[in-house]
Amino acid sequence: MPSRVGLTHLVFENSDGKYFRHDGEQRKQCRIYEIVGNNLPSPQEVVSLSKQYDFRRMRIYDRNQQVLQALRGSSIELLLDLPNIDLQRVASSQDNANRWVQDNVKKFGNVRFRYFSMRNEVKPWDSFARFLVLAMQNIQRPISSVGLGNQIKVSTAIETGALAESYPPSRGSFRSDYRTAYLDGVIRFLVNNNAPLLVNV
Repeated sequence: MPSRVGLTHLVFENSDGKYFRHDGEQRKQCRIYEIVGNNLPSPQEVVSLSKQYDFRRMRIYDRNQQVLQALRGSSIELLLDLPNIDLQRVASSQDNANRWVQDNVKKFGNVRFRYFSMRNEVKPWDSFARFLVLAMQNIQRPISSVGLGNQIKVSTAIETGALAESYPPSRGSFRSDYRTAYLDGVIRFLVNNNAPLLVNV
């Protein structure tokens, strides 16, 4: 029988690229910024259009320096993913994690980072699943040390397939294989740091 775990809050991202919290926070329009394709507008144009259409939040799946540069001084809140290639490196060394925060946070001090997602939709059988919680812990330390622990929340994004039950909400639970592989450790981390669990829906 799947176990149930209480969480303080969740952040959901739907297929339209909008995300919102279930705990009563006002829903704010958001767009995922995809940077793979041909004849794409420049990052500066994307940020300008986002402001024009009142997109207040943005998610990018890679630490694209041009995009971060374009977001400087804007009011757009950013959800930044840790790329797959960086997960094990950050998990294996606090120095590597410190350098990642230096290069992608401190260097862009006037970008409104809101969430860091360590990977996206990790499966229990993924070889890197064992590095997830360590990466989260190592990234959290330098963020907290510079006083940004309340401003920037470290988390990970899961898929709805990680749920064993979802209805009614009072019976919601996670699959045991996800919990054993990494989710129990993730949930402890999130509770200790008052951070949300990100869910792609």
